[in-house]
Amino acid sequence: MPQTKQILITVSGQDKPGITSKLVKTIIEGGGKLTNMGQAVTHGLLSLSLVFNKDGAQFEQDLILKNLLFEAKHLGLEMDYKYLDDNPPHMAPYVSWEKFILNCVSPKDIPTQFVHDVSSLLADHNININRIDNVTPVEFKSLEMSMSLPPNISLQELKKDLLKIGGSHRVDVAFLKDNIFRRNKRLIVFDMDSTLIQTEVIDEMAKAAGVEKEVKEITELAMNGKVDFDESLIKRVQKLKGLEVSKLQEILESLPFNQGVEEFVGTVKSLGYKLALISGGFSFFADALKEKLGLDYAFANSLEVQNKKLTGRLKGTIVNPEQKALLVNLLAQQEGISLEQVVAIGDGANDIPMLSTAGLGIAFHAKEVVKREAENHMSFGPMTSILYFLGIPGPVRESVQH
Repeated sequence: MPQTKQILITVSGQDKPGITSKLVKTIIEGGGKLTNMGQAVTHGLLSLSLVFNKDGAQFEQDLILKNLLFEAKHLGLEMDYKYLDDNPPHMAPYVSWEKFILNCVSPKDIPTQFVHDVSSLLADHNININRIDNVTPVEFKSLEMSMSLPPNISLQELKKDLLKIGGSHRVDVAFLKDNIFRRNKRLIVFDMDSTLIQTEVIDEMAKAAGVEKEVKEITELAMNGKVDFDESLIKRVQKLKGLEVSKLQEILESLPFNQGVEEFVGTVKSLGYKLALISGGFSFFADALKEKLGLDYAFANSLEVQNKKLTGRLKGTIVNPEQKALLVNLLAQQEGISLEQVVAIGDGANDIPMLSTAGLGIAFHAKEVVKREAENHMSFGPMTSILYFLGIPGPVRESVQH
């Protein structure tokens, strides 16, 4: 039999310690040299592939294959082998194709139909899935699919179709470039109202001031992008004139966090992320939440107070959508990092520039106008589900928390 430059062996069976060691030792003893390998374990069943070629005068492929087959049988494994060309023609295009990761996260088990619909969509676009990992092995709630995209693919259309499939199955998806920045985020920026906390603070203030209906109408128009933010904020604050500061403290003490916020913040803080709150709300609340959660920065609007009552006016620069994006830029400079290393999380129209500025912008349980503009959504899971979008697997998260 003619000598071949590369041989691929694939072994499968019950996983246990020592399998890789024994097979690689057999290759070394036969004069072989590893050139590639891959391994996966699913429910305790191993699939291990080893590619090797000649690395010495004593290399005899028939003998080395015989010894590998014997060793595999001794280990209780099935083994198959194949002779490879140096450069398989069907693999050539993949080298220059851009790599992407599709993260899929579900509050419950990922539906089988979702997996079918996603894989069918990718197949229709001639996209080959290189790897699939269950990120939460004790459950079936998070999948990570690795793939390479042909150059003629419309990325925006593909993302749109993936989000549509995810929405129909209540599965959150993020389609991200698989580059050095994906797992190297350093700064996370949050909106406050309806993102970190469940409520819109200004509506609670309006309720306390007896002007709830008027203020809520302006708030909804602003958050859906139908009214200029600065103008709407000034009008709403004017309606709060005379509200006692003591009422603000009462509101603060009753603000509920969104599900998973404290767990998420604790995890990413433990991993060394810097955290900032940038809010179009008010510094009275933003500063308090900064202290309570242990954030590094907080920016919000300042209310003018006289005689322990609100005057109905603001002090200083208004934190509007443009200012939010500017602050993201300034924080990245302050931390000495690239914008690609910044994550922004928000829910309203005034968050869109901030989400667009950050390397990873996530619309969190957002209004429809925001979903249409944002690159990535988290619409069904708690904030802890965003950990998977950051490449932080469940077990790592749990070990940090405990």
